[in-house]
Amino acid sequence: MSEPALVDITGRLRSPAALPGHWAGCAPPNKGLRYPADPPTVEEIILVMREAGPGPYADRIRALIAMLWRAGLRISEALALTESDLEPKTGSVLVRAGKGGKRRMAGMDDWGWEHVSRWTARRIQFPIGPLFCILAGPTRGRGWSATAARGELRRLAAQAGIRRRFAPHQLRHAHAIEMAHEGIPLPIIQRQLGHAHLGITSIYLQGIDTREIVDTVHDRQPPVIPASAGLRP
Repeated sequence: MSEPALVDITGRLRSPAALPGHWAGCAPPNKGLRYPADPPTVEEIILVMREAGPGPYADRIRALIAMLWRAGLRISEALALTESDLEPKTGSVLVRAGKGGKRRMAGMDDWGWEHVSRWTARRIQFPIGPLFCILAGPTRGRGWSATAARGELRRLAAQAGIRRRFAPHQLRHAHAIEMAHEGIPLPIIQRQLGHAHLGITSIYLQGIDTREIVDTVHDRQPPVIPASAGLRP
């Protein structure tokens, strides 16, 4: 059987890595690696959003950040959304197929909806398709890939001078930690994130700073005993 031609339809040479099956049997370079729960701060996220500047590309990335940070969606869930999955009046986002194919309703605050609405106002100019779509070229209107979205976040973070990993899942971690800071019960955070078990949700909260834990415990009120107990000999 002859080897496939390493040229594309325009006659240009192709890399062997672009051929189907080239990486078969090879483990991904990040296999087994675990990244710490090190979510960006509010200031860092806002810096990245400002770095995007004006225009449709900026509105798209800011709307995506809002979905990841203010609604806590996974990148795959956000990129699978359609315009009909959004309910700004009730503040809800319908996730049709979350992890494990599970369907759920997530909430998002008004600040997040402001950024999403700027993008949806532009989205009507493009062909019908996924909410987050490609903006130019022959695939205009088709779904934006997770790889491209991650690359855009990394690029903007580097331009903004962010000295930490800035990935979609880090924004999801930030969402969970902020909800915990606001005193929202753990079961509600679990349902919002679409976790099957509370143990998974608790892992997300490991990003809480150690100094914050120490200060919180240190500032606890002293123990209170009944007055009658203090009168006993």
